[in-house]
Amino acid sequence: MHLSLLSAVLLGLVQGVAEFLPISSSGHLAIAEHLLASGAIEVPDFYDVLLHLGTLVAVFIAYWQDIRDMILELIDGVRDLARGTTPNPVPPARRMILLIIVGTLPLFIVLPVKDFVEGLGNSLYFVAAALVVTGFLLFASDRVRKGRKTEKNASLVDVLLVGVAQAIATCPGISRSGTTITAGCFVGFERKFAVRFSFLLSIPAILGANILSLKSALEGEIIWADVPVYLVGVAVAAGVGYLCIRLLRMIADKGRFGWFAYYCWAAGALTLVLALLGK
Repeated sequence: MHLSLLSAVLLGLVQGVAEFLPISSSGHLAIAEHLLASGAIEVPDFYDVLLHLGTLVAVFIAYWQDIRDMILELIDGVRDLARGTTPNPVPPARRMILLIIVGTLPLFIVLPVKDFVEGLGNSLYFVAAALVVTGFLLFASDRVRKGRKTEKNASLVDVLLVGVAQAIATCPGISRSGTTITAGCFVGFERKFAVRFSFLLSIPAILGANILSLKSALEGEIIWADVPVYLVGVAVAAGVGYLCIRLLRMIADKGRFGWFAYYCWAAGALTLVLALLGK
């Protein structure tokens, strides 16, 4: 059965909200797709890839200033390397590039078990447990002493630990943003920086995941007549995702990430009920 416009919009809404709010997009998409599948609606892999690209667009819009600065500093860095010169101190945007590279490295450990990790999303029991774990992480994040580290003084070990948290969050039901923000708070990041670094760190993660998924998605059957419907869902994911980034920035000012813990616990309990009912 073709993916209807309503189903495409629903999945785009779930992706846009759950990708950036710390409640796990993979977990919520697994639940939504499971419910849609029970209604004989199959969600194409190609649409999954497009949804993630939609939320990537939201990150680029929300953090364009940071991204532009890093691109310019990358060009200047190559020029300085050719000249054999190094600015002192290193510009923050240039140091941010290094921090993102180091923070991305732990994802390579997941590559050999990628299919196994993705397969965990087929078990609602696992997704339910992972959502509960995410809730505990968010609850703990509010009880950590406020840090002061930013890209100017965060260590490579700090960002490597945040990167390990991101690798763990590839499990369906574990929130990527929630886990990386919480890890940032634990290593002493300033809360605003923890949020900003989490989203900038998502750029290579989302791009890499989509490159790996695109090949298999293209090998499957793509109903090109449904692409306009897909694009509507992608637009919804991008627009809603941008609004959610803005919302999380405001929440970061208040340091109330734990608000989402109660939602994750409730979502985990509901998912467990769905699993037990055999939906």
